[in-house]
Amino acid sequence: MNPVLAFVIVMLVWTVSDLVAKRTQSLLSSLFVASIIFLVGFLTGIFPEDLLASSSLLALAGVVVGFVIVHLGTMISLDDFKKQWKTLLVGIATVIGIGLTLLLAGFLFGPRISGSAADGYAQALDFVIAGTGALSGGTISVLIVQEAALGVGLTSIAVFPVLIAALQGLIGFPLTSVILRREAARLKAEYRAGNLTPVEVAGDEANQADAQQSRLPAALRTTAGTLFVVGVVVLVSLGVNNLTDGILNTFVVALILGIVLRTTRVLKPSVLSGIDAFGLMMIAIMILVFGPLATVKPSDVAALAGPLLIAFVFGVVGIAGFSALVGKLLGYSVPMSVAIGLTSLYGFPGTMILSQEAAKGAGETLEEVATIEHEILPKMIVAGFSTVTITSVVVTSIIAGRIGGG
Repeated sequence: MNPVLAFVIVMLVWTVSDLVAKRTQSLLSSLFVASIIFLVGFLTGIFPEDLLASSSLLALAGVVVGFVIVHLGTMISLDDFKKQWKTLLVGIATVIGIGLTLLLAGFLFGPRISGSAADGYAQALDFVIAGTGALSGGTISVLIVQEAALGVGLTSIAVFPVLIAALQGLIGFPLTSVILRREAARLKAEYRAGNLTPVEVAGDEANQADAQQSRLPAALRTTAGTLFVVGVVVLVSLGVNNLTDGILNTFVVALILGIVLRTTRVLKPSVLSGIDAFGLMMIAIMILVFGPLATVKPSDVAALAGPLLIAFVFGVVGIAGFSALVGKLLGYSVPMSVAIGLTSLYGFPGTMILSQEAAKGAGETLEEVATIEHEILPKMIVAGFSTVTITSVVVTSIIAGRIGGG
């Protein structure tokens, strides 16, 4: 497909999605609207399968996603990060909840979805394991399940987590959007009652002051200089990931380095804000969310419709039940707890975009929006990493060996 035409189509889809989100005050999130447009476009053949790749945005996203993770780290102070231990526990409980409820579904519906190896799948437990890995995690968890399934010749089990990964945003985005709107409304009431510390909105003078907080020389505070420095941080993160054989994930390391470098004043707060490249980077990264939709085939969905429906229904029940229970015990509101749990269905960048949309939908002044976002965003960012990037990968690595009766 012509690259310029592909780029224009993607920008049109995102423009329409943004417009709908604003008109509905984020009740329909931009991510959800864009997901529906892309899914329908790919399934009907209106959009060619190579649309996203041809736009060059997927390639750009693969390069700059680490940059934005570092930027997120510089948005979170060390004190804010220390407070997120509760969020980590809620995230862990969510993954456990998904596994237990899918195991229950396996006992209830196992005889209806089980077959022989010749059919491409063997037993209900295989679906439980594959569903747990896919619903609670991202690409790495899906790959772990695929490798284990293909290793024992279970092709349907290998396809199953791919379909979940492609479709789970359609469930997670609208649910989280509605729930975060409730949390944002609660926080607005708390703010107006004087129970929340106002967050100052940075103007031009404040941005200049932020720049002065950085210990970098002026030459490294330009657009190119900033991208160079952040790029070095991403390369260090990649190096740590490779040295530890992926145990310390690139993006987790990048987030932590961002927080540390902000704390030590090497990087200014929100390091990429104010430079010319940030907006395009964000659009490119959001396109990553829709990449799997191009591979969805109606025949695959039809063949596994039953297990998919069971996985999503029981998975969401597990997410809501366990996250709400543990979050409430730790002092979080029920909406915030459930929103934290739902991050397992999509992770970054949805965690950031949905948080910002909820804050903008509830707040009526810039200061109000900033204060609400300050309460929600760190929890959602840490939640995404605690479920998708850490806990799910560990749990999936442990249970994947059971696929095929191993």
